[in-house]
Amino acid sequence: MSVDHLLAVHLSLAVGGYEIGAGRTVPTVAAVLALTGVVLGGLALARPTGRIGPVGRRGAAVVGLVLGLVGAVVGGLHAANSAGGLGTGNGLAGAVAAVVLGLIGTVVAGLALARSRRTV
Repeated sequence: MSVDHLLAVHLSLAVGGYEIGAGRTVPTVAAVLALTGVVLGGLALARPTGRIGPVGRRGAAVVGLVLGLVGAVVGGLHAANSAGGLGTGNGLAGAVAAVVLGLIGTVVAGLALARSRRTV
């Protein structure tokens, strides 16, 4: 085995003859992170008071904001660097979904964060 072979990182998941390579794994993870940001931002926006799991409303809004930004940035970088179009297996559709969900999560979590700063 060569050093290059040992240092190479290959992400693949073979399920029933279908392989998810690194081209699809990265934007899929980014889209899941962005979707988590949308959900946390929505919960923080919908809850007038109280806690959301172990964190408060403001903490959930901050986590949702960060996850939305991470999903949008990683999806945007992957979309900019992917070769080929939709359906080529390079993960462009997942990257576009990550950007859209990341922007939605950022806006929703930002609204929740702004609303949590108001005093009644």
